[in-house]
Amino acid sequence: QVQLVESGGGLVQAGGSLRLSCAASGSIFRIDVMGWYRQAPGKQRERVATITSGGYTNYADSVKGRFTISRDSANKNTVYLQMISLKPEDTAVYYCNAQYNFWGRGTQVTVSS
Repeated sequence: QVQLVESGGGLVQAGGSLRLSCAASGSIFRIDVMGWYRQAPGKQRERVATITSGGYTNYADSVKGRFTISRDSANKNTVYLQMISLKPEDTAVYYCNAQYNFWGRGTQVTVSS
């Protein structure tokens, strides 16, 4: 089992920045893929960004150039999402994911206009 704990969400004005963190723990040897997903009210959960253990990244078109996913250099089982130029449409619960199988409880990001 893998436990994921997110932090860093909050309320920010449009144009602002936030940094989300996610730490994985539990019965893990190595997590290859970690990612961030989000779900806005009334909408399906969508992929925001993923990163492999080798550093390969992939982003949703809606966040390219504004969001950056990274993994901690000392602890590869910690992943970050740096978000800049936030828009009201980025408002959602953001979930951390590991290996496409394990999920955190989510952290709320609210962007006011």
